[in-house]
Parts: sequence; structure tokens; C-alpha cells
Amino acid sequence: MQEKPGEQHNDEQEPVRARRQRFKLLALIAIFAIPVITAWVMVEWRIGIPDQRTAHGELAPQVPPLAHWPLAEPRQALEAGDWILAFDCSIDCDVHADQWWRLHRAMGREAPRISRLRIGGHGPALPGESLAQWAKVPEWQSPGRVWLLDPRGDAVLTYTSGVEPRDVLDDVNHLLRMNPDTRAAPEFEVSNR
Repeated sequence: MQEKPGEQHNDEQEPVRARRQRFKLLALIAIFAIPVITAWVMVEWRIGIPDQRTAHGELAPQVPPLAHWPLAEPRQALEAGDWILAFDCSIDCDVHADQWWRLHRAMGREAPRISRLRIGGHGPALPGESLAQWAKVPEWQSPGRVWLLDPRGDAVLTYTSGVEPRDVLDDVNHLLRMNPDTRAAPEFEVSNR
């Protein structure tokens, strides 16, 4: 039996067509796999992650909520719903209190969303500052440490005593931008009628 010229041509094209289909399949898999692999490499080895998106402070999971802090004085002056910048004032208290007061003022229109809690030290409170003393010094406290607490009183970030105020201000501004003030928009609340 003699082959027709078209049949021989189709037999030669079958391997080429199969290779082309495999190549398309591999290209499709690569389109979806390469971003996943790239993201994993970036996270695992911290390659290509912009610094401006990384917090300057450290996460503080070992720090209990503010309601469980061993403080001697009550904290009535703290506004409900405010973010709290709490700082240990056991060393260089005047310098630290002034530094965090200036940071508070630098926040501009967002300043009313932050309350400052000075723990330790002597002397009168600066404007917008609440005073407290340690009843018992906890193990997670160190002199000059700063804590940023959310409106529920949970510690979000902690900073060592030598932190630059600019770094804290960047973190606070970023957190306030990502967490809008629900108290400022009563027209968006749903009424129960």
C-alpha cells in the first residue's frame, strides 16, 4: 500500500505538534509558579523587601495588655479609643518626657488620637501626658523602653531606649493611616431603628 503524500506529512508533524503543546503547558505552569517562588524567596531571605514598609519597632507578643500592667496609679486620664505611647521614665526622665512630648506635637492633626503614658520619674506631667508608677517592675520592662499600644490596650510595638523619635513617628503615622479613627465618623455608623 502506498502512502499518500499528505499522510506522511502529518506523521512528521505529530512530534512537532506534541512538543509545541508541552511547551505551552510548561509556559502556563511557569506563569503561575514563578511569582510564587519569587515571593517565597523574598520573604525567606528578605531580598527586595522595601525598608519603608518594615516597622522600626519590634513586635511585643510577650507584653500583656495595659489592663494587666503592674502599675500603682490608676490611668483614668487615658482617653478610651486612643492609641497609647507608654514609656519607661526611670532614667533621664526629663529628656525622655520632652522627647515624646515633641513627637506627640509633631503628629499634627493626628495628635488627638494618641495618649502618652509616662511610667516612673518625678515632676509634673507635660501637656497630654498621664503619670503612673510601677508597683512591681515586670520582667519585660527595661529602662527607657517605649511601647505603642492599640486602642484596646494591646502592645503592638516596643522600642529600646536608644530609638530615634523619627522612627517611632514613622511607625505611629503608618499605623494611624492604616487604622482610621472610627470615633471621627459618626455619620457612617448604622443606627438600630
